[in-house]
Amino acid sequence: MNAPENVAANAAAAQAAAMNLPQPPVFATVQEERLHRKQRLAAAFRLFSKFGFDEGVAGHVTARDPEFPDTFWVNPFGVHFSQIKVSNLIRCDHHGDVVEGNHPVNRAAFAIHSNVHQARPDAHAAAHTHSTYGRAWSVLGRKLDPLTQDACAFYEDHAVYDDFGGVVVELDEGARVAKALGRNKAAILQNHGLLTVGQTVDEAAWWFITMERTCQVQLLAEAASAGRGEPLKLIRDESARQAFGIVGSPFSGWFQFQPLYARILKEQPDFLD
Repeated sequence: MNAPENVAANAAAAQAAAMNLPQPPVFATVQEERLHRKQRLAAAFRLFSKFGFDEGVAGHVTARDPEFPDTFWVNPFGVHFSQIKVSNLIRCDHHGDVVEGNHPVNRAAFAIHSNVHQARPDAHAAAHTHSTYGRAWSVLGRKLDPLTQDACAFYEDHAVYDDFGGVVVELDEGARVAKALGRNKAAILQNHGLLTVGQTVDEAAWWFITMERTCQVQLLAEAASAGRGEPLKLIRDESARQAFGIVGSPFSGWFQFQPLYARILKEQPDFLD
């Protein structure tokens, strides 16, 4: 966890305690924790489909297995996000072998996520899809600016990977992506899209959802600014850091996913199958 994240985590913990907010669950067994992660993972895919983050067979979200941490659960290659459920998730090791499940693994998912999970023991989940606004923003090769309160979740906590070398199928490219990500919660993969990580599936999924929307907002703001000939008004550094402490913590990422989970559970409960 980097320094801004430490500050954010402490502030969020104090706020959550003061407000008596729900907390991430604690599990009695690894079996319970595994099922919980897989349920959250399947829900994330259903939400990503609902929000239009799918692009053919591209994109993947992973969750580290709690019992075998050198393996991770991921979507089966070639299955649409809207059709993913707990029972058809696959488990892959860091050699690219499917050790549980009946579908192949996306080579890009293996190349990127295996490196991210190995480099970041704290990152139990990672998300990357070819979402529209993330891809559009990525071609600029720039970090996001603190234009809104929501954008402050990524203030001093995201990176740009500017070494696109084609479709990621080689481990060395995945290693470069992981290096560029560093200790941040997110990376903009130039000419490619967005990558987010979290201590929980909930957190990683929320960071992706809100980062995609933040890209959309900045693209709209820059277009409007250019049309009017006016500069963008950025949030001051001290204000951005204060906002980051509230909206940018792991707890905030986890908490903001909970209403979305409740929504998709009501609408599409079959993802639990």
